[in-house]
Amino acid sequence: MPHQLLLADSATSKDVLTFLGRATRISDEGVRLQAANGVLALTGAALAPHGLFDQTPTVLAMRIVQVDPELECDVVVASLSPTADERALTFPETGLSPAWAGVAPPRGQWQATSSLAASMIAQRAQWGISAVARGATPGSGEEAVRALRAAIWGAPDEDLGGLPRGVAFAADAFGFISGEEDVPVMTSGRWTRLAFRRGHVLARGPVAIGLTAVRGTGAAE
Repeated sequence: MPHQLLLADSATSKDVLTFLGRATRISDEGVRLQAANGVLALTGAALAPHGLFDQTPTVLAMRIVQVDPELECDVVVASLSPTADERALTFPETGLSPAWAGVAPPRGQWQATSSLAASMIAQRAQWGISAVARGATPGSGEEAVRALRAAIWGAPDEDLGGLPRGVAFAADAFGFISGEEDVPVMTSGRWTRLAFRRGHVLARGPVAIGLTAVRGTGAAE
């Protein structure tokens, strides 16, 4: 019998499928499911580097929902299938192993640093979407489009406190922006987290974030 993901209720099941659908529209690298103690963390990559010299920052979207307390898992899947039980979803037979899933954000010791207006985040997302559309000429190859997206979404944005513009893309693409909201911004090491009411956006270098001092070549981590 296929393994099943038993969620708190039918609404939560639909929420999980919605998150997975949004992640699928962005890339084919799936969603990471991490479950323990009745809590399920769903993580999808809005941006991630491809290759050793790719300077695209890692930008992840995360949503937390309730799940069967007995379930423990850590797997990346491309799909989940509905069942006769509206609370349950079926796992696929095989999982995925995208590189971004091996870079886990810290679980604790986040320090609040500032906040951003959700309206500003939405504005920067729309600006970036328009810039990508203008720059993607007909017949552009996959590598050219990826480079364009990396240049636009990976660039630090002054209106976002120096964060990569991709955090706005992630918030918009995963449906985290809803009405007026002051979004707390927190940091832990090289990671920055935007805590929306609907979910979290996490960003990790290599872009310099905020007022982090510039280090000389060869400086230790």
